Amino acid sequence: MYRFLLTPRWWGINVFALLAIPFCVFMGSWQLGRFEARVQDHRTANEQAATHRGEAPRPLEELLPVDKRTSGMQTTATGRYGEQLLIPDRELDGKQGYYVLTLLRTDSGKALPVVRGWLPGTAGKADAAKAPAPPAGEVTVTGALQASETPGDNGVSARGGLPSGQTAAISAASLVNLVPYDVYDAWVTLNQGDSGMTAVPARAPSNTGLDLKAFQNLGYTGEWFVFAGFVVFMWFRLLRREVEAVRDAQLGLGTEEEQVAAV
Repeated sequence: MYRFLLTPRWWGINVFALLAIPFCVFMGSWQLGRFEARVQDHRTANEQAATHRGEAPRPLEELLPVDKRTSGMQTTATGRYGEQLLIPDRELDGKQGYYVLTLLRTDSGKALPVVRGWLPGTAGKADAAKAPAPPAGEVTVTGALQASETPGDNGVSARGGLPSGQTAAISAASLVNLVPYDVYDAWVTLNQGDSGMTAVPARAPSNTGLDLKAFQNLGYTGEWFVFAGFVVFMWFRLLRREVEAVRDAQLGLGTEEEQVAAV
């Protein structure tokens, strides 16, 4: 009855199933591994953040360029505040508001973006009239070092068309067109909010949190295992239909071709 399994058609079906099932299982396991790696990175980033808060600040130049190891470390820099920009659509403790970002011009000739604090704003809109002016003269700032943002990271908006004096992301690529000098490819958030503003907590490095990308990996894991199950289901369904066709042919219920094949 099962001689049809030796036909070229079924050889093709069997080979496809034998290749597709382990491939789907491998891809599902790989996506699951990526999700677990992100979970571990998230746990490690939180542990590092707690550790960094108790560390003595180090000079900025010693921690550049920013990577997963140095992100969140305490740093210090000295200079004079220059241009001030506002960053709308920033949420803190479940409330909408905006960041107050001021460029600290250092002796190196470059400017360090410093998030001096967060202010509440209706629908996340920024109000320049409410943003405190930066201190005059030479200042020394201390805070957590952060890597430049890119649209999509940690909820960073990619929208354009912002009013003058505002920017969507904190990055050298975004700021180079807004200020007349070079900008560090990093930024600092003060440990204590300046001029009564709320301090902005340091964030985990990009691609280390339980963000949308992490849960996409988990979703892909389920999809690949479903694909593997679907291949098994279809193989048994085709087998059952073929067996039923053979039985019908043996009983003289099938077509002439099926009866000949069943002999």
